[in-house]
Amino acid sequence: MIKHLFFGCLALALSLTAQADNEYKEISRLRSMNRMVYGIRSMADGEHYTVIEQGNIVRYTYSAKSPGEKLLPETSPRITISDYSFSPDEQRILIASGRSPIYRHSYTTAYHLFEGGRIHEALPGAQAPRDASFSPDGHKIVYSDHNDLYIRDLNSASTLRVTDDGEWNSVINGTTDWVYEEEFGITRAYAFSPDSRRLAYLRFDESRVPLMEMMRYDGKLYNKSFTFKYPKAGERNSVVELWVYDLQTGQKHRIETGPEEDQYIPRIGFTPDGRLWFHRLNRRQNSFEMVLNEPNGAQRIIYKEGAQQYVERIDDQTVTFIDKDRFLVRQESFTGYMHLYMYSIRRGLMAQVTKGRWEVTRVVGTDGKRVWYLSTETSPLRRNLYSVQLDGKDKRRLTQGEGYYSIAPSRGMKYYISTFSNATTPNRVEICNGEGESVRLLTDNAALSRELQSTGRPVKEFFTFTTPRGDTLNAYMIKPRDFSPSKRYPVLMTQYSGPGSQQVVDRWSMDWEDALVDHGYIVVCADGRGTGFRGEQFKKITYGRLGALETEDQLATARHLATLPYVDSSRIGIYGWSFGGFMALSSAFKGLGLFKMAIAVAPVTSWRFYDTIYTEIYNDLPRYNAKGYDENSPLHFARMFDDKKTRLLIIHGTADDNVHFQNSAEMARQLNHHGKQYDMMIYPDQNHSMMPDDTSNVRQKMIDYTLEHL
Repeated sequence: MIKHLFFGCLALALSLTAQADNEYKEISRLRSMNRMVYGIRSMADGEHYTVIEQGNIVRYTYSAKSPGEKLLPETSPRITISDYSFSPDEQRILIASGRSPIYRHSYTTAYHLFEGGRIHEALPGAQAPRDASFSPDGHKIVYSDHNDLYIRDLNSASTLRVTDDGEWNSVINGTTDWVYEEEFGITRAYAFSPDSRRLAYLRFDESRVPLMEMMRYDGKLYNKSFTFKYPKAGERNSVVELWVYDLQTGQKHRIETGPEEDQYIPRIGFTPDGRLWFHRLNRRQNSFEMVLNEPNGAQRIIYKEGAQQYVERIDDQTVTFIDKDRFLVRQESFTGYMHLYMYSIRRGLMAQVTKGRWEVTRVVGTDGKRVWYLSTETSPLRRNLYSVQLDGKDKRRLTQGEGYYSIAPSRGMKYYISTFSNATTPNRVEICNGEGESVRLLTDNAALSRELQSTGRPVKEFFTFTTPRGDTLNAYMIKPRDFSPSKRYPVLMTQYSGPGSQQVVDRWSMDWEDALVDHGYIVVCADGRGTGFRGEQFKKITYGRLGALETEDQLATARHLATLPYVDSSRIGIYGWSFGGFMALSSAFKGLGLFKMAIAVAPVTSWRFYDTIYTEIYNDLPRYNAKGYDENSPLHFARMFDDKKTRLLIIHGTADDNVHFQNSAEMARQLNHHGKQYDMMIYPDQNHSMMPDDTSNVRQKMIDYTLEHL
């Protein structure tokens, strides 16, 4: 009897695993059918664009359907095109072929140059080049190699070494350190003047940044450690300097960036008339300045912003130059909502371009008279394209669909490629002119739409609810195909919950959770306090208590769901990845048995373990806010975990350079110390995304675990 029961359970488990495996493959297949246009590059005339297709760069016309023109000769050496860029006169193409990853965004590659009808090696002698680009005159290529900057002169076929002190884990010239790359989203840290005579670059001295060691196994007999500089909250950052190299004289000099050494310089560049500028942000990230360098060496602040908690993270959208005098700023500190403001270098603030209880999410482009932007004006869950004059007059809504738009503009905003979807509609990609009029359809994914409709694929249903504290939260729910309000269903809550993030959006998507819906589960997601696009107050209320209010809201969501007549209150689970993993642990521990199951993937378990820029902007420095770090850490609440009521799975990759495996190791230490039982899945040598080998495996594991334990 016991023997038969064992094999019966084994057969059932294998059956469930095989079924789930097939369903995840089905989810992946449907996702792959949702086509869009990738790698769009507008050409200088604003009438043509290029994409990568079948190993070639193909040019198309915006205004008319055509088979496309292949720009690289078929007889050229076969190379894998990872990225490409045109010279300003578009007579040359710089091609990155293949990539050897360093961190999330950075990689070394082989560069090839297409010119005169042939392809040849672009940077002879370079060992591990990266971040290469053309000079504005198109006659030179600047690139980094082993932390030093080089300039390749295409006319003389000679290479000039700009810096010579670059060294791994010590000095970086012209590219960024780990934390700038991850949090400011840049790897290239140099800029040419418009006349190509000066090269400005950042120099990172990371010699005093603490060293992180990450073990690599790689299937070898003896494992090795990979060491890199990683500044954790409260620790030393790189000392960053701004330098300018004069290509005519061969001289370089350091630009004064202020008396404070412990600060950030998130962006550098030149105005259209050749004046150097840089952004300056203090360590606590609540004071932001844009500094302009005049030709006579004088400096002046042309824009300044301060905030009680923090200035929203600086990126390429923060400041947009229109001409040699005017620039647009996107900021939220004035009104509490992210809007556009017109500034003059000479006269200061000229106009508030947009206004209202909604937010500008992206500056799409400008033609010098109008600006095109995406915003949440119709709903925080949606994005639509608008244009308005730079004085704030004559605003026009250009997209009419109720859902989520992303926009790829042409040069000068003559045209744009629009990608639209909503909860029930896969991507619809079309070309429109600058007035929003449709020119032609590229794809509507009709085959996918027909299949989704014929199979009755469940879709997101959006709803709001009010927590016991009086906060209204946005959420969505996905119900099984055969849903009946008279039945009771298990629920998996999926969430991320990080500051300024958004998971509840009216956009078509599918992921591993959808496989559970086919097994009779309800999937729910709620954006709690601290998430974005509902104004500064809603977002910044979590400042200094990272994880406290966010966890309260996920617990409130679970309790709200438990009151619904069709929810089985004894079978509610929660899942999250990264910040979401931190939240899954916090919710499971503080929930005191509210959740039957929790899955935490690559979780932060103490914000003391995470990097300076991200952590300190939302939680202040540890020396000023120790309680905010320690009292909300899952490590602090491990003793409260009710392992008799909640089944816990922790998943982590050992080569995660972002959220270090240290987080899960210390979590395991605390759980062990308090005698708690839990499950753990380790992925050797995988990064934060479980790539390149285990992207599917980790999702399959979560499906199986949920089916077994929820």
